[in-house]
Amino acid sequence: MSIETLERSPSATAAPAGGIRATLNYLKKSSERPRTYTYDPPPGVPRYSGEVDARQVIVRDARLGAAAAGLTLDQAGFQLLSHTSALSRAEDYADEERVRSVYYGEAAELLRRTTGAEKVLIFDHTLRDSTASPGRAALREPVRRVHDDQTFHSAPNRVRKHLSPEEAELRLKQRFAIINLWRPVGAPVERDPLAFCDARSIAFEDLVPSDLVYPDWVGETYAFNYNPAHRWYHVPRQRPDEPVLLKIYDSRTDGTARLTAHTSFEDPTSAADAAPRRSIELRALVFWGGA
Repeated sequence: MSIETLERSPSATAAPAGGIRATLNYLKKSSERPRTYTYDPPPGVPRYSGEVDARQVIVRDARLGAAAAGLTLDQAGFQLLSHTSALSRAEDYADEERVRSVYYGEAAELLRRTTGAEKVLIFDHTLRDSTASPGRAALREPVRRVHDDQTFHSAPNRVRKHLSPEEAELRLKQRFAIINLWRPVGAPVERDPLAFCDARSIAFEDLVPSDLVYPDWVGETYAFNYNPAHRWYHVPRQRPDEPVLLKIYDSRTDGTARLTAHTSFEDPTSAADAAPRRSIELRALVFWGGA
């Protein structure tokens, strides 16, 4: 099995202009299948299994030379956009009804316009805060491990979960993708920014299927083993009008980026008194074709 667009590239030896050196948390290679609990696990069971493999990498500025570097959704697996939401204050996003009635519609239109998709179905969203405690359902802490939210196995199950059996089978015969729209909330990011990896620098053997355990079901995501070829990017002091699209999964196998990795990380240039990072991420099923 192969990922057509996931090609190795030479790793850099020095931080380029606009880049920083930072530590990212990979998964150490092991025969044990990793498991993460989204809630407080039974007594004596760790919330995260698998040993962290902390690696120092170069994280480049995604604003610099993005077009020349091919930093687009279908080439790199992520894309920086310019878009201002009608929800401008942090408290706006605490209102579940406003997020669903206003922000979901904005996001769906932005995804349609950017991807040319026929149908967009947003199936959930998550609010994150650097000060949140692990296991909180309404407000979660940033994820500080390199990961991708779906796998080649679990992504088609998302289609079956959210569409009728008849429509799901038709849609699964056409191209579909799962895309994450990630946006800072209320203010620019001063700490715990998000890093995203160029899909062209990822190899298939870097992917590690992992269990994500919810109270009522078990999902499957990818953790990642370290690869010195990985090329990482972030958006320094990313503003709320600079959302990023992240390719979680794409069924296309013609050279299009099929997924990417992402993680929160500690920015060594952040001030000691930097404000907590607040963000919202929407996950959407995106369909092309005439099903």
